[in-house]
Amino acid sequence: MRDAKPAALPEPRTLIGSWRRFGAVGPVYEIVGLGAPRPQEALRMRVRVLETGEELDYPLADILDDPRER
Repeated sequence: MRDAKPAALPEPRTLIGSWRRFGAVGPVYEIVGLGAPRPQEALRMRVRVLETGEELDYPLADILDDPRER
């Protein structure tokens, strides 16, 4: 039996322009860019919340866990 290879993470820039939802029932957001770099922290992406227009930096790991919105 072979060891399973870990899933390749997407290039963060390829996510720009895509839509996701915070969790299963949370608000929809659009990924609009790379977040501000912060020393000693994981990569963040800039997202815009559809309902409010608010923009914030959100961890890439959390984005990858959130469901895609169609």
